[in-house]
Amino acid sequence: METTTVAGVRNLRQVEAVERARLLDVSAYDISLDLTDGTGYPGEGTFRSVTEVRFSCREPGATTFIEIAADSLRGATLNGEPLDISGWAADSGLVVPGLAAENVLVVDADCAYSSVGQGLHRSVDPVDKEVYLYSQFETADAQRVFACFDQPDLKAEFTWHVTAPAHWRLVSNMPIEREEPVAGMERAKTAHFVRSPRMSTYITAICGGPYHEVRETHDGIDLGVFCRASMARHLDADDILLITKQGFDFFHREFGVRYPLPKYDQVYSPDFNAGAMENFGCVVHAEQHYIFRSQVTDYEYEQRANTILHEMAHMWFGDLVTMRWWDDLWLNESFAEWASHWANTGATRFSDAWTTFLSVRKNWGYRQDQLSSTHPVYCEMPDVDAVEVNFDGITYAKGASVIKQLVAYVGIEPFLAGLRAYFAKHAWGNATFDDLLSALEAASGKELRKFAAQWLETSQVNTLRPEITLAADGTYESVAVLQHAPERYPTLRTHRIGIGLYDLEDSRLVRREHIEVDIDGARTGIPQFAGRPAADVLLLNDDDLTYAKLRLDERSMATVVDHISGFDNPLARALCWAASWDMARDGELAARDYVRMVVRGLPDEKDINLVTATLGQARSALAFYADEGWAPEGWQQLARTAERMAERATPGSGFQLAWARAYAAAAREGADLAIIADWLRGENVPDGLVIQADLRWGLLHSLVANGAAGPDRIEAELDADRTASGERQAALARALVPTPESKAETWRRLVSDHGLPNWLQRSLLQGFQHPAQTALTAPYAAKYFEVVGDVWEALDSEPAQDFAMLAYPAYQISEETVALTDAWLDRAGHPAPLRRLVLEGRDGVVRALKARAKDTGAA
Repeated sequence: METTTVAGVRNLRQVEAVERARLLDVSAYDISLDLTDGTGYPGEGTFRSVTEVRFSCREPGATTFIEIAADSLRGATLNGEPLDISGWAADSGLVVPGLAAENVLVVDADCAYSSVGQGLHRSVDPVDKEVYLYSQFETADAQRVFACFDQPDLKAEFTWHVTAPAHWRLVSNMPIEREEPVAGMERAKTAHFVRSPRMSTYITAICGGPYHEVRETHDGIDLGVFCRASMARHLDADDILLITKQGFDFFHREFGVRYPLPKYDQVYSPDFNAGAMENFGCVVHAEQHYIFRSQVTDYEYEQRANTILHEMAHMWFGDLVTMRWWDDLWLNESFAEWASHWANTGATRFSDAWTTFLSVRKNWGYRQDQLSSTHPVYCEMPDVDAVEVNFDGITYAKGASVIKQLVAYVGIEPFLAGLRAYFAKHAWGNATFDDLLSALEAASGKELRKFAAQWLETSQVNTLRPEITLAADGTYESVAVLQHAPERYPTLRTHRIGIGLYDLEDSRLVRREHIEVDIDGARTGIPQFAGRPAADVLLLNDDDLTYAKLRLDERSMATVVDHISGFDNPLARALCWAASWDMARDGELAARDYVRMVVRGLPDEKDINLVTATLGQARSALAFYADEGWAPEGWQQLARTAERMAERATPGSGFQLAWARAYAAAAREGADLAIIADWLRGENVPDGLVIQADLRWGLLHSLVANGAAGPDRIEAELDADRTASGERQAALARALVPTPESKAETWRRLVSDHGLPNWLQRSLLQGFQHPAQTALTAPYAAKYFEVVGDVWEALDSEPAQDFAMLAYPAYQISEETVALTDAWLDRAGHPAPLRRLVLEGRDGVVRALKARAKDTGAA
């Protein structure tokens, strides 16, 4: 079979990985990097990388290969003898023939710095012009920095030696053992790190730069928090360390196994593509998401806490015990997703974290699972290429929902007992889901294979709805739960759910009764409710135990529309908001009725996470699902409500900030834009609302997108905020300028300049399309399909995926867009991951057309 490539990195196939793991046992890497220009200043372009790998071979005389996606190869030796490197290529690796029983391979290479967040990313701080580096090696980008057998089950010990400018702080998985000056380079030093325990290549790490550092010790673990020097005044290290310490205390107690490394560093780095990465003992976080330059709400603080705990959970599940191959990626991420919300609820101030899981993360899973590209939670990963697009809502959110359901099914104590046995048996090694399942079966005494098959090997989501018959006296004559599955995915699953009966008492919805039952098959009777007085709301999946779409009966829905804020339990409110949003997305509830529910019910909501998530959904309803003729009225309704709440909310509160952001995003009319312009000038600002940093940019983005501010205003704002964040926001603002010339230039850069750094490309993509500019960007729908294949081939995987998803004409809700997409899909030869992303864009347009038809009919 011919080997394919992914942007300069070998696309390792599973069959190759299995064979190489059978053949080799890797013991140690010794890696030397020179990150200077030879005089002690930071290097540019490339850096020197010398790797010594020690490994044994079970079949002496055999041939293998090692990945090294370098800019150029200086040379290589095997057991002291030169290797022929003439056949080497960055995207195919280096062939290593004639193996001995014990081998020492040395590879000397010049590797390229990255600007797209893969490999060793290099960025320059616009404030002080200092260089900062961080590494990102998942899935298969360690080979961009050092020669390695880049697969998760070939673990080894790692020793790093890094030459860098003398004023830099260097961070890796282990502490620095010693630093020494470099002969002939007085401005440089070499740091020698302590040899690490066994770990996989993708969780090794190296970060460097004049990072600001805060250190503390807790329970024998040396804790470090790092950020760029120019961001030090915004770093609230005390809160980050508080969550970190609470997390360690919680996981030590529950997992029964101590964190095994001597230190735990968290590096907040610029331009990081995702939220964070679980490098063993050296977690890298996205600075732009988690260092707050101005006031934020508790929503942002909870999201940061969740990320801290998610990555910490990986120290056990993923780092200490690692998946054998990427087909268990789902388990790696699902477990960390479940564990982070579990720990947030049980160890931190965010005791309602499961509400956030439902309203934010689970909605992501539901959306992903209803796309035509849906896949089982567990699916085969034939190669690394397939893995790249599978970091999705099914892998994370649906998988975590399955773990939550599994915990409810076996009980938390048996679950933890099985987990502890799993850690004890497989520590420092690799394992599979079958290994975990066996441990859980032994601990719980329950057979779990049927459960696993139902939930992990099938696709799509079930819908649960109540079937109610009332007796003449107002009691329930019968209650049943109906389970539906889509025609193409007919699996009916076993669901452990709660059912709550809520009565309306003085505008409060009080839970009178709650039961837990198992739902199995198309219809499950609930005899426990027969003869009970009918409730004002019968709520399925109360406490959110299972993963399923919900519907309310007519009586319950009528109550919820007028009294959703009456639930004293935020999780119950979240379930009703989620059901309403799902009905809007499915074209069962008109977008205008959903917006009406939002403007009537959301002002009384007391959970900031629900407010934030629901306001975002209301904007999506207006942008995608509302009839175009009515949408301006809907935007005006949302803007009026948001302005009123920004004035009425407690001054300085997170709720005031959330409503102010919503006002800026919803504003379309001249009067609203004039108010926003006043706020930006510091005039007539609601009491307590602080207009600074990212909120200033949000206000300006609204003005620019609607033609109420121009390029000169953008440059003036940037002059006052000449930071990395300011440059990112200004780039987005420039892309928002609503002129044909501006859109043409933005498009030219996106499709022609293949050297854009990741932050700039993403800002241009985010600003290029806007729901208020659909006529302006309509001509680019056809252009997208002309260029997307070429852009995909030209870019590395992360920016290629960003372009495929964010440049898709998602706001062009028309049959013409569907036809353009179909014509492109009908052509052969497109890479499977690209086809998947384009198909997902089509799904969104088709869904929007159905929802708009419903909304038009509701007029």
